Amino acid sequence: MRVVMLAPPGAGKGTQGERIASRYQVPHISSGEVFRQEVAKNSPLGQRLRGYLDAGDLVPDDLVLDILMERVVEAAANDGGYVLDGFPRTLPQAKAAFEMAVSASAKVTAQVVLYLDAPPEVLMGRLTGRAEGRADDSAQVARHRLEVYAKNTQPLIDYYSGRGIVVRIDATPPIDEVSRAIFAALDKIEPPRVAAGS
Repeated sequence: MRVVMLAPPGAGKGTQGERIASRYQVPHISSGEVFRQEVAKNSPLGQRLRGYLDAGDLVPDDLVLDILMERVVEAAANDGGYVLDGFPRTLPQAKAAFEMAVSASAKVTAQVVLYLDAPPEVLMGRLTGRAEGRADDSAQVARHRLEVYAKNTQPLIDYYSGRGIVVRIDATPPIDEVSRAIFAALDKIEPPRVAAGS
């Protein structure tokens, strides 16, 4: 199962990505999680990333590809798939990732793009109500993140829609209800794997 998740900040793609990865037994590759780990290590890379994350801006395409593409190819080769959460996030990233996959003769192109959607007022409520106190979730930064998402991600949705692989899911309901809708759609593409011993 090879899934790309597209969703505005606050739509729950991290939570749903973990659930999908568990159901189909493939790695969950979250760009945000990878970036935050680097920032926490205070590595030179983390220091570069911190400025973008704190401002709610997108990390530059070349930096994203350098950090994530190797993980994607490895997951496809070793685990038979992946759930990509937050990558690709721009049209240039998607096109570059596709070209890199083709040149590596890797079977890494997505089978399905899950588009989790919710109204802006719902997303703002979730972003500003998070308890972790993340620096990137103040109201001003939250609004900026949603604007950046809308500007950069709509072309991606159009790009993948042209390939006929977009499945739109309403992310407004409770988490379990959203999961059921996602699984109903994905199970038609590939049955869930049964864990060893279960």
